[in-house]
Amino acid sequence: MSTEVVVCGAGRTAFGRSEASGRQLAVTAVHAALADAGIAWPRVRAAFGGSDSAGLADTLVSRLGLTGLPFVNVRNGCATGGSALVSAVNAIRSGTADVVLAVGFDKHPRGAFDPRPEDWGLGTEYGTDGLMVTTQFFGMKTQRYLHDHGITPHTLARVAEKAYRNGALTPGAWRRTPLSAAQILDSGMVSDPLTRYMFCSPGAGAVALVLCSPQVARILDRPRVTLRAAAVRTRRFGSFEVFSPWIPAGPLTSVSRDASAAAFEEAGIAPGEVDVCQLQDTECGAEVMHMAECGFCEDGEQQHLLAAGATEIGGALPVNTDGGCIANGEPVGASGLRQVYEVVQQLRGRAGDRQVPGEPRVGFTHVYGAPGVSACTVLSR
Repeated sequence: MSTEVVVCGAGRTAFGRSEASGRQLAVTAVHAALADAGIAWPRVRAAFGGSDSAGLADTLVSRLGLTGLPFVNVRNGCATGGSALVSAVNAIRSGTADVVLAVGFDKHPRGAFDPRPEDWGLGTEYGTDGLMVTTQFFGMKTQRYLHDHGITPHTLARVAEKAYRNGALTPGAWRRTPLSAAQILDSGMVSDPLTRYMFCSPGAGAVALVLCSPQVARILDRPRVTLRAAAVRTRRFGSFEVFSPWIPAGPLTSVSRDASAAAFEEAGIAPGEVDVCQLQDTECGAEVMHMAECGFCEDGEQQHLLAAGATEIGGALPVNTDGGCIANGEPVGASGLRQVYEVVQQLRGRAGDRQVPGEPRVGFTHVYGAPGVSACTVLSR
């Protein structure tokens, strides 16, 4: 189980609105990843992928080619892409396959997500009482965190301001118009303290990654990015999660803290060694909280770090260099893999106008999803 895993190909589509179906977007991303790796589809020995609302990933073989390979569907909320990636990594480490595809895609209708309580183990009254509204949860959790650690709403606006600025530098991003912190704060309150432009939007998009063993990587002779660790965790007792009907008193547990700690331990790398990272930013409060939960700072330090520009592309710890979910939107199945795609480009030195200076060597990704699932990776070149 110690076999090294290499990311030999990465492809994505533009995110946003699209006339194409989710499956069509997925096929486009897969072809791009295969071309990047210099591998033909029949060489792929196994595949894992999924979406939340755009269909079954295994049906992609009707467009990619009927080669008979094992293709496993994955559906794990916002952690779908990360979970598919963990499965792909384990297939290589176990010796099941030496070239494996991970793909995530989605196409959501306009408007907010409309989850059904029954699908999340909750009674129908949970929905009729208005508790399935995710923006309400994000607002409550962020408000509590800001209160407990002395962080102001202006810090949230800095997060979004950075996201839109970075999105303007990302060809495949959805939101590519920079906005000022003042515009963001004045965009209309949705769930206090989060305003309209502090949220991401459901959208369409796809990302695919081709992973291979070191032996195959040597033959391909492509820019080498090693996936040092991939971990998925679910919530423990005491967590404050979306769709949770109650929380206990006392200190809270954190699934993101658990997943990131597991990934760093597996990689043998500390958070302080990371040169570029992607953190789940469904809304601005999430990025702020995840900075601490993933080990990059202490609770409450975020306000100073953001004010000092530490998370900018040229800062000490660049965060969400492609604009994150706020600029790209969130096709649920693709989000986690988009993060890995971005880090791969950064470590290869191919990120263009958003390239982190100084030849970054270590990257980290983190995704969080309902009802308390987190997937994290550590990559290096």
